[in-house]
Amino acid sequence: MLIRYKKAFEKIAMGLLSFMPNEKDLKKLQQTMKQYETDDSWQLFLWKDEDITGLIGVQIINEETLEIQHISVNPSHRHQGIGKRMVCALQDLYSNKAVSPNAETASFVEKCAAAGELASEKGSD
Repeated sequence: MLIRYKKAFEKIAMGLLSFMPNEKDLKKLQQTMKQYETDDSWQLFLWKDEDITGLIGVQIINEETLEIQHISVNPSHRHQGIGKRMVCALQDLYSNKAVSPNAETASFVEKCAAAGELASEKGSD
């Protein structure tokens, strides 16, 4: 299930974010974490079953749209559908908004949509 990020989960969140290709540099990673912690339009969620195994971060663009900025799953838990479940849970949580990927997350989200596992995106082109 998706849970909202809290400061107590900072090390876990940074570890998961560091698997993103553009978040390898420590300074960049720290800037990203600060963005999620200080900007209300940036929301970070963790995926928890027994343990925290994934992370998904979004930017609320406007009242109608949010953009997925980050999706990351612990490598030892990949290929179990966690990423797809995070995207679906996010769409359920923000059912009144169109959920779209950014350039970094587009290929994953499109692959999920092609597999027919995501709700259709509202208002996307």
